[in-house]
Amino acid sequence: MPIPALIILAVTVLATALLISNRLRPDLVALLVLVALGVSGLVSPNEALAGFSGSAVITILAISIIAEGLQQTGITYRLGQQMKRLAGQSETRLLAVVMLAGATLSLFMNNIAAIAVLMPATMGLARQMRLPPSRLLMPLAYGVVAGGMATLFTSSNIIASGALRDAGLQPFGVLDFLPVGLPLVGIVVLYMLSAGRRLLPDRDPAGQPSGFHRSREDLLKTYGMAGSLRDVVVLRGSAMAGLSIRQGRWRTLLRLNVVGVGRGGNFISAPEAGFLVREGDVVLAQGEPPPEALVNYGLRLLDDTRALSQAANSEASLAEIVLAPHSNLAGKTLREIHFREKFNLSALALWRAGKAIQVGFANLPLQVGDALLVQGAAADLRILFQERDFISLEEDPEGVLRPHKARLAAVIGAVTLGAAIAGWLPLSLVSLAGAVAMVLTGCLGMDDAYRSIDWKAIFLIAGMWPLSTAIQSSGLSDRLVNGLLGMVSHSGEVILVALLLFITMVLTNVMAGQSAAPIILAPIGLAVAQATGADPRHVLMAIALGCSLAFPTPIGHPVNVIVMGSGGYTFRDFFRVGAPLTLVLFPAILLGLHLFWGM
Repeated sequence: MPIPALIILAVTVLATALLISNRLRPDLVALLVLVALGVSGLVSPNEALAGFSGSAVITILAISIIAEGLQQTGITYRLGQQMKRLAGQSETRLLAVVMLAGATLSLFMNNIAAIAVLMPATMGLARQMRLPPSRLLMPLAYGVVAGGMATLFTSSNIIASGALRDAGLQPFGVLDFLPVGLPLVGIVVLYMLSAGRRLLPDRDPAGQPSGFHRSREDLLKTYGMAGSLRDVVVLRGSAMAGLSIRQGRWRTLLRLNVVGVGRGGNFISAPEAGFLVREGDVVLAQGEPPPEALVNYGLRLLDDTRALSQAANSEASLAEIVLAPHSNLAGKTLREIHFREKFNLSALALWRAGKAIQVGFANLPLQVGDALLVQGAAADLRILFQERDFISLEEDPEGVLRPHKARLAAVIGAVTLGAAIAGWLPLSLVSLAGAVAMVLTGCLGMDDAYRSIDWKAIFLIAGMWPLSTAIQSSGLSDRLVNGLLGMVSHSGEVILVALLLFITMVLTNVMAGQSAAPIILAPIGLAVAQATGADPRHVLMAIALGCSLAFPTPIGHPVNVIVMGSGGYTFRDFFRVGAPLTLVLFPAILLGLHLFWGM
Protein backbone atom coordinates (compact mmCIF):
# COMPACT_ATOMS: atom_id res chain seq x y z
CA MET A 1 0.00 0.00 0.00
CA PRO A 2 1.46 3.45 -0.91
CA ILE A 3 2.76 5.63 1.92
CA PRO A 4 0.09 8.38 1.43
CA ALA A 5 -2.65 5.75 1.75
CA LEU A 6 -1.03 4.40 4.93
CA ILE A 7 -0.83 7.91 6.43
CA ILE A 8 -4.48 8.57 5.62
CA LEU A 9 -5.42 5.24 7.18
CA ALA A 10 -3.49 6.21 10.32
CA VAL A 11 -5.19 9.63 10.45
CA THR A 12 -8.59 7.95 10.08
CA VAL A 13 -7.88 5.47 12.89
CA LEU A 14 -6.48 8.19 15.18
CA ALA A 15 -9.42 10.53 14.54
CA THR A 16 -11.88 7.71 15.20
CA ALA A 17 -10.10 6.83 18.46
CA LEU A 18 -10.20 10.48 19.61
CA LEU A 19 -13.90 10.74 18.80
CA ILE A 20 -14.73 7.54 20.66
CA SER A 21 -12.61 8.47 23.69
CA ASN A 22 -14.24 11.91 23.91
CA ARG A 23 -10.88 13.39 25.04
CA LEU A 24 -11.31 16.30 22.65
CA ARG A 25 -14.42 18.01 21.31
CA PRO A 26 -15.60 16.47 18.01
CA ASP A 27 -15.41 19.78 16.15
CA LEU A 28 -11.82 20.27 17.37
CA VAL A 29 -10.89 16.74 16.22
CA ALA A 30 -12.35 17.55 12.81
CA LEU A 31 -10.29 20.73 12.54
CA LEU A 32 -7.15 18.81 13.54
CA VAL A 33 -7.88 16.34 10.72
CA LEU A 34 -8.30 19.20 8.26
CA VAL A 35 -5.04 20.87 9.32
CA ALA A 36 -3.08 17.58 9.27
CA LEU A 37 -4.22 16.65 5.78
CA GLY A 38 -3.73 20.17 4.40
CA VAL A 39 -0.29 20.83 5.92
CA SER A 40 1.01 17.38 4.92
CA GLY A 41 -0.04 17.94 1.32
CA LEU A 42 -2.21 14.82 1.25
CA VAL A 43 -4.97 17.07 -0.06
CA SER A 44 -4.66 20.38 -1.88
CA PRO A 45 -5.49 23.64 -0.07
CA ASN A 46 -8.72 23.90 -2.05
CA GLU A 47 -9.68 20.34 -1.14
CA ALA A 48 -8.85 20.95 2.53
CA LEU A 49 -11.22 23.92 2.72
CA ALA A 50 -13.87 22.62 0.31
CA GLY A 51 -16.06 21.40 3.16
CA PHE A 52 -16.95 24.95 4.18
CA SER A 53 -18.65 25.43 0.82
CA GLY A 54 -19.94 21.87 0.57
CA SER A 55 -23.62 21.29 -0.09
CA ALA A 56 -24.16 19.54 3.26
CA VAL A 57 -22.73 22.49 5.20
CA ILE A 58 -24.74 25.07 3.24
CA THR A 59 -27.89 23.00 3.66
CA ILE A 60 -27.46 22.65 7.44
CA LEU A 61 -26.70 26.38 7.74
CA ALA A 62 -29.77 27.38 5.73
CA ILE A 63 -32.11 24.88 7.34
CA SER A 64 -31.08 26.17 10.79
CA ILE A 65 -32.17 29.68 9.75
CA ILE A 66 -35.49 28.41 8.36
CA ALA A 67 -36.13 26.48 11.58
CA GLU A 68 -35.46 29.62 13.65
CA GLY A 69 -37.95 31.53 11.50
CA LEU A 70 -40.58 28.85 12.09
CA GLN A 71 -39.82 28.97 15.81
CA GLN A 72 -39.99 32.76 16.17
CA THR A 73 -43.32 32.92 14.34
CA GLY A 74 -44.90 30.15 16.44
CA ILE A 75 -45.22 27.42 13.79
CA THR A 76 -43.03 24.91 15.62
CA TYR A 77 -44.73 25.71 18.93
CA ARG A 78 -48.12 24.79 17.48
CA LEU A 79 -46.66 21.63 15.98
CA GLY A 80 -45.22 20.73 19.38
CA GLN A 81 -48.60 21.27 21.03
CA GLN A 82 -50.21 18.84 18.58
CA MET A 83 -47.54 16.25 19.34
CA LYS A 84 -48.05 16.79 23.07
CA ARG A 85 -51.80 16.16 22.76
CA LEU A 86 -51.09 12.88 21.00
CA ALA A 87 -48.50 11.84 23.58
CA GLY A 88 -50.32 12.77 26.77
CA GLN A 89 -48.07 12.57 29.85
CA SER A 90 -46.28 9.33 28.96
CA GLU A 91 -42.60 9.46 28.01
CA THR A 92 -42.99 6.20 26.08
CA ARG A 93 -45.87 7.58 24.02
CA LEU A 94 -43.96 10.81 23.51
CA LEU A 95 -40.96 8.88 22.16
CA ALA A 96 -43.25 7.00 19.77
CA VAL A 97 -44.95 10.20 18.58
CA VAL A 98 -41.63 12.02 18.04
CA MET A 99 -40.06 9.11 16.15
CA LEU A 100 -43.09 8.41 13.98
CA ALA A 101 -43.41 12.11 13.17
CA GLY A 102 -39.76 12.17 12.08
CA ALA A 103 -40.11 8.98 10.04
CA THR A 104 -43.29 10.22 8.36
CA LEU A 105 -41.82 13.58 7.36
CA SER A 106 -38.64 11.99 6.03
CA LEU A 107 -40.74 9.85 3.68
CA PHE A 108 -41.65 13.00 1.78
CA MET A 109 -38.70 15.31 2.24
CA ASN A 110 -34.95 15.33 2.71
CA ASN A 111 -33.85 14.11 6.16
CA ILE A 112 -32.18 17.41 7.05
CA ALA A 113 -35.36 19.33 6.22
CA ALA A 114 -37.39 16.92 8.35
CA ILE A 115 -35.15 17.35 11.40
CA ALA A 116 -35.21 21.13 10.97
CA VAL A 117 -39.01 21.19 11.15
CA LEU A 118 -39.31 18.86 14.14
CA MET A 119 -36.28 19.66 16.28
CA PRO A 120 -37.46 23.03 17.70
CA ALA A 121 -40.88 21.51 18.45
CA THR A 122 -39.22 18.55 20.18
CA MET A 123 -37.03 20.85 22.27
CA GLY A 124 -40.16 22.66 23.40
CA LEU A 125 -41.82 19.36 24.25
CA ALA A 126 -38.83 18.38 26.37
CA ARG A 127 -39.18 21.55 28.42
CA GLN A 128 -42.94 21.21 28.79
CA MET A 129 -42.71 17.54 29.84
CA ARG A 130 -39.78 18.28 32.22
CA LEU A 131 -37.49 15.92 30.27
CA PRO A 132 -33.85 16.51 29.34
CA PRO A 133 -33.60 17.00 25.55
CA SER A 134 -31.20 14.04 25.45
CA ARG A 135 -34.21 11.77 26.05
CA LEU A 136 -35.91 12.89 22.84
CA LEU A 137 -33.46 14.26 20.27
CA MET A 138 -31.56 11.06 19.51
CA PRO A 139 -34.82 9.10 19.05
CA LEU A 140 -36.02 11.90 16.76
CA ALA A 141 -32.83 11.67 14.69
CA TYR A 142 -33.09 7.89 14.51
CA GLY A 143 -36.73 8.13 13.43
CA VAL A 144 -35.80 10.54 10.65
CA VAL A 145 -32.90 8.37 9.44
CA ALA A 146 -35.09 5.25 9.56
CA GLY A 147 -37.83 6.97 7.55
CA GLY A 148 -35.24 7.80 4.90
CA MET A 149 -34.65 4.06 4.40
CA ALA A 150 -38.22 3.67 3.11
CA THR A 151 -38.16 6.38 0.44
CA LEU A 152 -36.26 7.44 -2.66
CA PHE A 153 -35.92 11.01 -1.31
CA THR A 154 -32.70 10.25 0.59
CA SER A 155 -29.34 11.39 -0.78
CA SER A 156 -27.74 7.94 -0.79
CA ASN A 157 -30.82 6.34 -2.36
CA ILE A 158 -30.93 8.97 -5.09
CA ILE A 159 -27.22 8.47 -5.84
CA ALA A 160 -27.66 4.69 -6.07
CA SER A 161 -30.65 5.10 -8.38
CA GLY A 162 -28.70 7.51 -10.56
CA ALA A 163 -25.83 5.02 -10.84
CA LEU A 164 -28.28 2.42 -12.20
CA ARG A 165 -29.64 4.90 -14.71
CA ASP A 166 -26.15 5.89 -15.86
CA ALA A 167 -25.33 2.21 -16.38
CA GLY A 168 -28.36 1.78 -18.67
CA LEU A 169 -30.33 -0.17 -16.05
CA GLN A 170 -33.77 0.47 -14.58
CA PRO A 171 -33.44 3.03 -11.75
CA PHE A 172 -35.26 2.71 -8.45
CA GLY A 173 -38.81 4.01 -8.27
CA VAL A 174 -40.34 6.08 -5.47
CA LEU A 175 -41.95 3.02 -3.86
CA ASP A 176 -39.13 0.49 -4.38
CA PHE A 177 -37.62 1.14 -0.95
CA LEU A 178 -40.93 0.98 0.92
CA PRO A 179 -41.37 -2.82 1.31
CA VAL A 180 -37.92 -3.22 2.88
CA GLY A 181 -37.73 0.16 4.61
CA LEU A 182 -41.11 0.31 6.32
CA PRO A 183 -40.52 -2.76 8.54
CA LEU A 184 -37.12 -1.27 9.40
CA VAL A 185 -38.88 1.86 10.69
CA GLY A 186 -40.99 -0.36 12.92
CA ILE A 187 -37.89 -2.13 14.25
CA VAL A 188 -36.17 1.18 15.06
CA VAL A 189 -39.23 2.51 16.90
CA LEU A 190 -39.72 -0.71 18.89
CA TYR A 191 -36.01 -0.84 19.80
CA MET A 192 -36.01 2.75 21.06
CA LEU A 193 -39.19 2.18 23.07
CA SER A 194 -37.63 -0.83 24.80
CA ALA A 195 -33.87 -1.38 25.09
CA GLY A 196 -32.81 1.87 23.44
CA ARG A 197 -34.77 4.04 25.87
CA ARG A 198 -32.84 2.56 28.79
CA LEU A 199 -29.52 3.41 27.12
CA LEU A 200 -30.34 7.07 26.43
CA PRO A 201 -28.38 9.57 28.56
CA ASP A 202 -30.19 11.79 31.04
CA ARG A 203 -28.36 15.00 30.32
CA ASP A 204 -29.02 18.68 29.71
CA PRO A 205 -27.37 20.35 26.68
CA ALA A 206 -23.76 21.42 27.06
CA GLY A 207 -23.56 24.92 28.45
CA GLN A 208 -27.18 25.00 29.64
CA PRO A 209 -28.14 25.33 33.31
CA SER A 210 -29.52 22.32 35.13
CA GLY A 211 -32.97 23.90 35.12
CA PHE A 212 -33.03 23.95 31.33
CA HIS A 213 -36.22 21.89 31.13
CA ARG A 214 -38.17 23.97 33.65
CA SER A 215 -41.63 24.19 32.13
CA ARG A 216 -44.15 27.01 32.05
CA GLU A 217 -46.41 25.01 34.33
CA ASP A 218 -43.55 24.67 36.84
CA LEU A 219 -43.06 28.43 36.80
CA LEU A 220 -46.77 29.06 37.32
CA LYS A 221 -46.92 26.56 40.18
CA THR A 222 -43.84 28.09 41.82
CA TYR A 223 -45.73 31.37 42.05
CA GLY A 224 -48.85 29.65 43.36
CA MET A 225 -50.91 30.53 40.33
CA ALA A 226 -52.95 27.30 40.45
CA GLY A 227 -55.15 28.76 43.17
CA SER A 228 -55.55 32.25 41.73
CA LEU A 229 -56.37 31.65 38.06
CA ARG A 230 -60.05 31.82 37.16
CA ASP A 231 -62.19 31.13 34.08
CA VAL A 232 -64.87 33.85 33.93
CA VAL A 233 -67.81 33.63 31.48
CA VAL A 234 -69.19 36.90 30.09
CA LEU A 235 -72.96 36.35 30.20
CA ARG A 236 -75.51 37.83 27.80
CA GLY A 237 -76.27 41.43 28.77
CA SER A 238 -73.06 41.73 30.83
CA ALA A 239 -71.94 45.25 31.59
CA MET A 240 -68.42 44.22 30.49
CA ALA A 241 -69.52 43.14 26.99
CA GLY A 242 -68.56 45.64 24.31
CA LEU A 243 -65.95 47.33 26.49
CA SER A 244 -62.21 47.06 26.19
CA ILE A 245 -60.21 45.60 29.07
CA ARG A 246 -59.09 49.13 29.95
CA GLN A 247 -62.62 50.55 29.79
CA GLY A 248 -64.01 47.67 31.85
CA ARG A 249 -61.46 48.35 34.62
CA TRP A 250 -61.24 44.63 35.39
CA ARG A 251 -58.43 45.07 37.91
CA THR A 252 -60.06 47.97 39.76
CA LEU A 253 -63.70 46.84 39.82
CA LEU A 254 -63.25 43.06 39.90
CA ARG A 255 -59.73 42.61 41.32
CA LEU A 256 -58.92 40.50 38.27
CA ASN A 257 -55.92 40.66 35.97
CA VAL A 258 -56.89 39.47 32.47
CA VAL A 259 -54.42 36.85 31.22
CA GLY A 260 -56.24 35.58 28.13
CA VAL A 261 -59.60 35.29 26.41
CA GLY A 262 -61.25 32.19 24.95
CA ARG A 263 -63.51 32.92 21.99
CA GLY A 264 -65.08 30.57 19.44
CA GLY A 265 -62.76 27.69 20.25
CA ASN A 266 -59.65 29.91 20.01
CA PHE A 267 -57.55 31.28 22.86
CA ILE A 268 -56.13 34.81 22.69
CA SER A 269 -53.05 35.07 24.90
CA ALA A 270 -52.12 38.25 26.79
CA PRO A 271 -54.68 40.56 25.12
CA GLU A 272 -53.82 44.22 24.97
CA ALA A 273 -55.61 46.77 27.14
CA GLY A 274 -57.64 47.88 24.12
CA PHE A 275 -58.99 44.38 23.43
CA LEU A 276 -62.83 44.34 23.26
CA VAL A 277 -64.60 41.76 25.42
CA ARG A 278 -67.75 40.18 23.96
CA GLU A 279 -70.72 38.21 25.22
CA GLY A 280 -69.89 34.51 25.48
CA ASP A 281 -66.16 35.09 25.96
CA VAL A 282 -64.40 32.99 28.58
CA VAL A 283 -61.87 35.28 30.26
CA LEU A 284 -58.84 33.68 31.87
CA ALA A 285 -58.06 35.98 34.78
CA GLN A 286 -55.97 36.00 37.91
CA GLY A 287 -57.16 37.29 41.28
CA GLU A 288 -59.92 37.02 43.91
CA PRO A 289 -63.13 38.63 42.53
CA PRO A 290 -65.89 39.59 45.00
CA PRO A 291 -68.94 37.34 44.32
CA GLU A 292 -71.34 40.31 44.41
CA ALA A 293 -69.26 42.16 41.80
CA LEU A 294 -69.47 39.19 39.44
CA VAL A 295 -73.26 39.16 39.74
CA ASN A 296 -73.54 42.92 39.30
CA TYR A 297 -71.49 42.93 36.11
CA GLY A 298 -73.06 39.83 34.53
CA LEU A 299 -70.14 37.43 34.98
CA ARG A 300 -69.94 33.85 36.21
CA LEU A 301 -67.06 31.67 37.39
CA LEU A 302 -66.65 28.29 35.73
CA ASP A 303 -66.47 25.41 38.19
CA ASP A 304 -64.65 22.95 35.88
CA THR A 305 -61.64 25.11 35.17
CA ARG A 306 -58.52 24.27 33.17
CA ALA A 307 -57.03 27.67 33.84
CA LEU A 308 -53.53 26.55 34.80
CA SER A 309 -53.03 24.32 31.76
CA GLN A 310 -54.55 27.02 29.54
CA ALA A 311 -52.05 29.55 30.82
CA ALA A 312 -49.17 27.07 30.49
CA ASN A 313 -50.06 26.14 26.92
CA SER A 314 -50.83 29.61 25.60
CA GLU A 315 -48.67 31.28 22.97
CA ALA A 316 -47.92 34.20 25.27
CA SER A 317 -44.49 34.16 26.87
CA LEU A 318 -43.71 33.95 30.57
CA ALA A 319 -40.67 35.45 32.25
CA GLU A 320 -39.34 35.95 35.75
CA ILE A 321 -37.75 39.34 36.42
CA VAL A 322 -36.12 40.90 39.47
CA LEU A 323 -35.93 44.55 40.46
CA ALA A 324 -32.30 45.52 39.98
CA PRO A 325 -30.12 47.17 42.66
CA HIS A 326 -30.21 50.97 42.48
CA SER A 327 -33.38 50.78 40.34
CA ASN A 328 -35.30 54.02 39.98
CA LEU A 329 -38.52 52.04 40.49
CA ALA A 330 -37.76 51.04 44.10
CA GLY A 331 -40.45 52.38 46.40
CA LYS A 332 -42.98 52.77 43.58
CA THR A 333 -45.96 50.53 42.90
CA LEU A 334 -46.77 48.80 39.62
CA ARG A 335 -49.87 50.95 39.39
CA GLU A 336 -47.85 54.15 39.82
CA ILE A 337 -45.40 53.28 37.07
CA HIS A 338 -48.27 52.09 34.78
CA PHE A 339 -46.46 48.80 34.27
CA ARG A 340 -49.03 47.25 31.93
CA GLU A 341 -49.44 50.35 29.79
CA LYS A 342 -45.71 51.05 29.58
CA PHE A 343 -44.50 47.54 28.74
CA ASN A 344 -47.72 45.98 27.38
CA LEU A 345 -47.19 43.09 29.83
CA SER A 346 -49.28 41.55 32.60
CA ALA A 347 -47.73 41.09 36.06
CA LEU A 348 -49.21 37.84 37.38
CA ALA A 349 -47.58 37.56 40.81
CA LEU A 350 -44.85 38.99 43.04
CA TRP A 351 -42.25 36.99 44.99
CA ARG A 352 -41.02 38.55 48.22
CA ALA A 353 -39.32 37.11 51.30
CA GLY A 354 -39.62 33.53 50.10
CA LYS A 355 -43.30 33.51 49.23
CA ALA A 356 -45.58 34.45 46.34
CA ILE A 357 -48.23 37.18 46.45
CA GLN A 358 -50.96 36.83 43.83
CA VAL A 359 -53.54 39.41 44.98
CA GLY A 360 -53.15 43.11 45.76
CA PHE A 361 -49.45 43.31 44.91
CA ALA A 362 -50.04 46.07 42.33
CA ASN A 363 -50.39 48.51 45.22
CA LEU A 364 -47.30 47.32 47.11
CA PRO A 365 -44.17 49.51 46.83
CA LEU A 366 -41.49 47.54 45.01
CA GLN A 367 -38.34 46.58 46.88
CA VAL A 368 -34.91 45.70 45.50
CA GLY A 369 -34.82 41.92 45.04
CA ASP A 370 -38.56 41.57 44.42
CA ALA A 371 -39.28 39.06 41.64
CA LEU A 372 -42.21 39.40 39.25
CA LEU A 373 -43.81 36.75 37.08
CA VAL A 374 -44.87 38.55 33.90
CA GLN A 375 -46.69 37.47 30.75
CA GLY A 376 -46.98 38.97 27.30
CA ALA A 377 -45.63 38.94 23.79
CA ALA A 378 -42.03 37.78 23.45
CA ALA A 379 -41.14 40.94 21.56
CA ASP A 380 -42.40 43.09 24.45
CA LEU A 381 -40.41 40.98 26.91
CA ARG A 382 -37.24 41.65 24.94
CA ILE A 383 -37.88 45.39 25.24
CA LEU A 384 -38.35 45.00 29.00
CA PHE A 385 -35.04 43.11 29.29
CA GLN A 386 -33.27 46.15 27.87
CA GLU A 387 -34.47 48.24 30.84
CA ARG A 388 -31.80 48.69 33.50
CA ASP A 389 -34.45 48.57 36.22
CA PHE A 390 -35.03 44.83 35.77
CA ILE A 391 -32.90 41.69 35.54
CA SER A 392 -34.22 38.68 33.68
CA LEU A 393 -34.14 35.38 35.60
CA GLU A 394 -36.29 33.07 33.53
CA GLU A 395 -37.11 33.88 29.92
CA ASP A 396 -39.58 31.65 28.11
CA PRO A 397 -37.60 29.61 25.52
CA GLU A 398 -40.81 28.97 23.54
CA GLY A 399 -41.48 32.68 23.21
CA VAL A 400 -43.13 33.59 19.91
CA LEU A 401 -41.48 36.83 18.86
CA ARG A 402 -43.34 37.42 15.60
CA PRO A 403 -46.77 35.76 15.74
CA HIS A 404 -48.11 38.12 13.03
CA LYS A 405 -45.64 36.54 10.58
CA ALA A 406 -46.84 32.97 11.20
CA ARG A 407 -48.75 32.55 7.92
CA LEU A 408 -45.91 34.05 5.90
CA ALA A 409 -43.36 31.76 7.55
CA ALA A 410 -45.62 28.77 6.93
CA VAL A 411 -45.88 29.67 3.23
CA ILE A 412 -42.09 30.06 2.92
CA GLY A 413 -41.55 26.73 4.68
CA ALA A 414 -44.14 24.98 2.50
CA VAL A 415 -42.73 26.40 -0.75
CA THR A 416 -39.19 25.46 0.27
CA LEU A 417 -40.34 21.98 1.17
CA GLY A 418 -42.25 21.59 -2.10
CA ALA A 419 -39.27 22.70 -4.15
CA ALA A 420 -37.01 20.30 -2.23
CA ILE A 421 -39.39 17.39 -2.84
CA ALA A 422 -39.77 18.25 -6.54
CA GLY A 423 -36.01 18.25 -6.97
CA TRP A 424 -36.01 21.11 -9.47
CA LEU A 425 -32.87 22.57 -7.90
CA PRO A 426 -30.22 21.23 -5.49
CA LEU A 427 -31.42 21.09 -1.88
CA SER A 428 -28.62 23.40 -0.74
CA LEU A 429 -29.75 26.14 -3.14
CA VAL A 430 -33.44 25.67 -2.35
CA SER A 431 -32.88 25.79 1.41
CA LEU A 432 -30.61 28.84 1.13
CA ALA A 433 -33.31 30.63 -0.87
CA GLY A 434 -35.83 29.77 1.86
CA ALA A 435 -33.48 31.12 4.54
CA VAL A 436 -33.01 34.39 2.66
CA ALA A 437 -36.78 34.69 2.23
CA MET A 438 -37.27 34.28 5.99
CA VAL A 439 -34.95 37.23 6.66
CA LEU A 440 -36.22 39.45 3.84
CA THR A 441 -39.86 39.07 4.92
CA GLY A 442 -39.08 39.87 8.55
CA CYS A 443 -39.83 36.41 9.97
CA LEU A 444 -36.55 36.81 11.84
CA GLY A 445 -33.72 39.31 11.95
CA MET A 446 -30.26 38.82 10.51
CA ASP A 447 -28.68 38.74 13.97
CA ASP A 448 -31.14 36.03 15.00
CA ALA A 449 -30.24 34.11 11.84
CA TYR A 450 -26.56 34.13 12.79
CA ARG A 451 -27.34 33.04 16.35
CA SER A 452 -29.48 30.13 15.11
CA ILE A 453 -26.61 28.40 13.31
CA ASP A 454 -24.99 25.46 15.10
CA TRP A 455 -21.38 26.31 14.31
CA LYS A 456 -20.12 23.15 16.02
CA ALA A 457 -21.99 21.06 13.46
CA ILE A 458 -20.66 23.21 10.62
CA PHE A 459 -17.02 22.81 11.70
CA LEU A 460 -17.45 19.09 12.36
CA ILE A 461 -18.71 18.34 8.85
CA ALA A 462 -16.37 20.79 7.10
CA GLY A 463 -13.38 19.47 9.06
CA MET A 464 -14.07 15.82 8.21
CA TRP A 465 -14.79 16.58 4.55
CA PRO A 466 -11.16 16.46 3.32
CA LEU A 467 -10.69 13.05 4.99
CA SER A 468 -13.40 11.64 2.74
CA THR A 469 -11.67 13.24 -0.26
CA ALA A 470 -8.30 11.84 0.77
CA ILE A 471 -9.63 8.30 1.30
CA GLN A 472 -11.06 8.34 -2.21
CA SER A 473 -8.29 10.16 -4.11
CA SER A 474 -5.46 8.13 -2.54
CA GLY A 475 -7.04 4.87 -3.68
CA LEU A 476 -7.35 3.70 -0.06
CA SER A 477 -11.07 3.01 -0.43
CA ASP A 478 -10.59 0.98 -3.62
CA ARG A 479 -7.82 -1.10 -2.06
CA LEU A 480 -9.79 -1.87 1.08
CA VAL A 481 -13.00 -2.70 -0.76
CA ASN A 482 -11.36 -4.74 -3.50
CA GLY A 483 -9.26 -6.63 -0.97
CA LEU A 484 -12.31 -7.64 1.02
CA LEU A 485 -14.32 -8.53 -2.07
CA GLY A 486 -11.48 -10.69 -3.32
CA MET A 487 -11.95 -12.91 -0.28
CA VAL A 488 -15.52 -13.76 -1.29
CA SER A 489 -15.41 -13.44 -5.06
CA HIS A 490 -16.73 -16.97 -5.51
CA SER A 491 -19.31 -16.85 -2.72
CA GLY A 492 -23.07 -16.70 -3.19
CA GLU A 493 -25.05 -13.53 -3.72
CA VAL A 494 -26.21 -13.39 -0.08
CA ILE A 495 -22.62 -13.34 1.26
CA LEU A 496 -21.62 -10.78 -1.37
CA VAL A 497 -24.50 -8.45 -0.58
CA ALA A 498 -23.94 -8.86 3.18
CA LEU A 499 -20.28 -7.90 2.77
CA LEU A 500 -21.14 -4.84 0.68
CA LEU A 501 -23.74 -3.84 3.27
CA PHE A 502 -21.12 -4.13 6.02
CA ILE A 503 -18.49 -2.16 4.10
CA THR A 504 -20.98 0.57 3.29
CA MET A 505 -22.04 0.82 6.93
CA VAL A 506 -18.43 1.14 8.10
CA LEU A 507 -17.50 3.77 5.50
CA THR A 508 -20.67 5.74 6.23
CA ASN A 509 -19.93 5.99 9.94
CA VAL A 510 -16.25 6.80 9.48
CA MET A 511 -16.44 9.16 6.51
CA ALA A 512 -19.71 10.99 7.22
CA GLY A 513 -20.54 9.25 4.00
CA GLN A 514 -24.15 9.98 3.10
CA SER A 515 -22.84 11.16 -0.24
CA ALA A 516 -19.24 9.93 -0.28
CA ALA A 517 -19.93 6.27 0.50
CA PRO A 518 -22.50 5.66 -2.28
CA ILE A 519 -20.40 7.61 -4.78
CA ILE A 520 -17.39 5.41 -3.98
CA LEU A 521 -19.22 2.11 -3.71
CA ALA A 522 -21.91 2.34 -6.43
CA PRO A 523 -19.51 1.82 -9.38
CA ILE A 524 -17.67 -0.90 -7.44
CA GLY A 525 -20.97 -2.62 -6.71
CA LEU A 526 -21.99 -2.54 -10.35
CA ALA A 527 -18.63 -4.00 -11.40
CA VAL A 528 -18.87 -6.76 -8.81
CA ALA A 529 -22.45 -7.58 -9.89
CA GLN A 530 -21.33 -7.84 -13.51
CA ALA A 531 -18.36 -10.05 -12.64
CA THR A 532 -20.30 -12.42 -10.37
CA GLY A 533 -23.67 -12.46 -12.15
CA ALA A 534 -25.50 -10.94 -9.16
CA ASP A 535 -28.51 -8.70 -9.75
CA PRO A 536 -27.13 -5.12 -9.83
CA ARG A 537 -30.37 -3.75 -8.34
CA HIS A 538 -29.95 -6.05 -5.33
CA VAL A 539 -26.38 -4.88 -4.89
CA LEU A 540 -27.19 -1.17 -5.23
CA MET A 541 -30.19 -1.50 -2.91
CA ALA A 542 -27.90 -2.98 -0.24
CA ILE A 543 -25.40 -0.15 -0.69
CA ALA A 544 -28.14 2.48 -0.47
CA LEU A 545 -29.62 0.96 2.70
CA GLY A 546 -26.16 0.51 4.20
CA CYS A 547 -25.67 4.27 3.96
CA SER A 548 -28.62 4.71 6.34
CA LEU A 549 -27.06 2.44 8.99
CA ALA A 550 -25.61 5.64 10.42
CA PHE A 551 -26.74 5.10 14.01
CA PRO A 552 -23.46 4.29 15.87
CA THR A 553 -21.63 7.60 15.25
CA PRO A 554 -22.70 11.25 15.20
CA ILE A 555 -20.75 11.86 11.99
CA GLY A 556 -22.51 9.00 10.20
CA HIS A 557 -25.38 11.28 9.20
CA PRO A 558 -25.88 15.08 9.22
CA VAL A 559 -29.06 14.58 11.24
CA ASN A 560 -27.00 13.08 14.08
CA VAL A 561 -24.61 16.02 13.94
CA ILE A 562 -27.49 18.50 14.14
CA VAL A 563 -28.92 17.02 17.37
CA MET A 564 -25.54 16.32 18.99
CA GLY A 565 -24.98 19.74 20.55
CA SER A 566 -28.58 20.45 21.55
CA GLY A 567 -28.88 17.02 23.17
CA GLY A 568 -25.53 17.26 24.94
CA TYR A 569 -24.48 13.94 23.39
CA THR A 570 -21.00 12.48 23.12
CA PHE A 571 -19.58 10.12 20.50
CA ARG A 572 -19.86 7.35 23.09
CA ASP A 573 -23.60 8.02 23.59
CA PHE A 574 -24.30 7.39 19.92
CA PHE A 575 -22.21 4.21 19.92
CA ARG A 576 -23.87 2.84 23.07
CA VAL A 577 -27.39 3.34 21.69
CA GLY A 578 -26.74 2.94 17.96
CA ALA A 579 -24.42 -0.07 17.80
CA PRO A 580 -26.97 -2.60 19.16
CA LEU A 581 -29.61 -1.10 16.88
CA THR A 582 -27.33 -1.59 13.87
CA LEU A 583 -26.74 -5.23 14.84
CA VAL A 584 -30.51 -5.74 14.85
CA LEU A 585 -31.10 -3.93 11.55
CA PHE A 586 -28.30 -5.66 9.64
CA PRO A 587 -29.97 -9.11 9.38
CA ALA A 588 -33.37 -7.43 9.01
CA ILE A 589 -32.17 -5.69 5.83
CA LEU A 590 -30.84 -8.97 4.42
CA LEU A 591 -34.15 -10.67 5.23
CA GLY A 592 -36.09 -7.85 3.59
CA LEU A 593 -33.97 -8.06 0.43
CA HIS A 594 -34.56 -11.81 0.34
CA LEU A 595 -38.35 -11.55 0.81
CA PHE A 596 -39.09 -8.59 -1.44
CA TRP A 597 -36.26 -8.69 -3.99
CA GLY A 598 -35.78 -12.44 -4.32
CA MET A 599 -32.12 -12.31 -3.27
